[in-house]
Amino acid sequence: MSPTPRAIPGTTPFDGTMARKGYALNKMCFSFNDKANRDAFLADTEGYMRQYALTPEQADAVRSGQVLQMLAAGGNAYYLAKLAGIFGLDMQDIGAQQTGVTKDEFKAKLVAANDQ
Repeated sequence: MSPTPRAIPGTTPFDGTMARKGYALNKMCFSFNDKANRDAFLADTEGYMRQYALTPEQADAVRSGQVLQMLAAGGNAYYLAKLAGIFGLDMQDIGAQQTGVTKDEFKAKLVAANDQ
């Protein structure tokens, strides 16, 4: 019998249930390895999402550009990074979203942590 996963405040565990829930979203994000697919997504976002049969929750999350919403919709952080790049977000933008602070506040936290 496997141990019960420990809840970590502010995180969305990516387990088998989330993998199944997020399959379409993650498959779409994986397609962004190809520049032609990134261009196709930007040219017709709605059509591209329909091509991958995203659920309404997943499509709304993509439209929002909010990483936490995408994680809740079953997105895997590694695949979502490809989508975040299309939106012009870098890892500091994502970290700020995940921690609920501005990008500048997040950068200051990184600097402070490095100074310890």
